[in-house]
Amino acid sequence: MKKFSKIVLSIIFACACSGVVMAADFTPLNFEDATYTSSSNNTVIAATTQDAKAQSAVKPAVADTTGSKNMQSAISQLDNAQVEVRNELLNYKTKYSEVDAKYNAIKEERASLHKQIKACERKIRRLDNAKEKIRKNMV
Repeated sequence: MKKFSKIVLSIIFACACSGVVMAADFTPLNFEDATYTSSSNNTVIAATTQDAKAQSAVKPAVADTTGSKNMQSAISQLDNAQVEVRNELLNYKTKYSEVDAKYNAIKEERASLHKQIKACERKIRRLDNAKEKIRKNMV
């Protein structure tokens, strides 16, 4: 049963990873002759077309393509959202590490107290046994 669950989990993991790998080549909007501008620097990158003639002769890049400003603003909004989520992740990680440190400290304290309890119980048993031996010897 354990082998079966391990096999199923590994297949699910492989499928999830293959989906991510395949997504790297997927472009949701298949623009063949679109140009994109970067927000950090103002260079224009031209996308190449699939036919051989277009690959040999590169078309000049046009700065004002349809929707380029909207795409840039959407990309910058996504970047801002990504930064916010990363900051939130850092906050959660620090809280987690604090709670984990407290948990480990309490766990260690609990273990030491458990050892002390066991030692006291052993002492009580030894004293009871000694009392019983003394009572038997007195009779």
